[in-house]
Amino acid sequence: MDKFQEMRVFAAVVDAGSFVGASDALDMSKPAVSRHVADLETRLGVRLLHRTTRKLSLTEEGEVFYARCTELLGNIEEAEAEITSRSGQATGQLKVSAPVSFGLLHLAPLWAEFMAHHPKVVLDVTLSDRMVDLVEEGFDVAVRIARLPSSSLISRKLSSTRMILCASPTYLKVNGTPAHPSELAGHTVVAYSLLSMGEVWEFDGPQGHIAVKVEPRMRTNSGDTCRAVALRHQGLIIQPSFLVGEDLRSGALVEVMPEQRSIEMGIYAMYPTRKHVLPKVRLLIDYLVEAFKVKPWSD
Repeated sequence: MDKFQEMRVFAAVVDAGSFVGASDALDMSKPAVSRHVADLETRLGVRLLHRTTRKLSLTEEGEVFYARCTELLGNIEEAEAEITSRSGQATGQLKVSAPVSFGLLHLAPLWAEFMAHHPKVVLDVTLSDRMVDLVEEGFDVAVRIARLPSSSLISRKLSSTRMILCASPTYLKVNGTPAHPSELAGHTVVAYSLLSMGEVWEFDGPQGHIAVKVEPRMRTNSGDTCRAVALRHQGLIIQPSFLVGEDLRSGALVEVMPEQRSIEMGIYAMYPTRKHVLPKVRLLIDYLVEAFKVKPWSD
């Protein structure tokens, strides 16, 4: 009787939401998964799961036991990690969340080298502009772009990026170039709907701080879409330098009102508060800090 294996299988069933999902996650046959959970329930003398044809759900006893299982399994993982850290090795699954555009442009080229240096790490990288809950959703590390890091998480700054107001030369030739933020009202604006300052665009210039309400012709939750529309000469955008830096260098886009600087945001690697930082987390963050020591885009 392997109590640890029973707990591990039970937790995997709950996490996956099905016996089949747990079977795939554990590389174990479905009958074996079912047998482990049945043996656990028999030994404890309680039912842990409600089983229906549509879904699984935890009983009241199952909720209590699952919470204790995840805590205990997490402690075991930390204990093993603390020992392996002495040899500098990182092992196990490393679950990472990152913004879509930044993840594609600047993180995607880095993963291969990290994997080559740490062959015992299994990367699970999710790209989403949604603010994930690291603890609730089981992420080890999140790369976030924000004015200030979350106070509820531990963070290390990787780099910074400036929001840049820009448009194509063709758009500006046809529609004129605004000389002051107040003139944005007369222009076509393509807005990123997840921007922290919303549709009140902020600038700091010779006259001090200025905030202007814009009326977008188009809204989208994709910075890449904003950029694509601007490159087709259809309006002004305000996007981070890590996304439009190459376009500004090539002349495909032109910075508008460069004396009026918009907000600057930090790029952070964030992880949950833990007594012992797992080697895989520490090594990944150290790797990212080194990779962005020299900013690969121009502000």
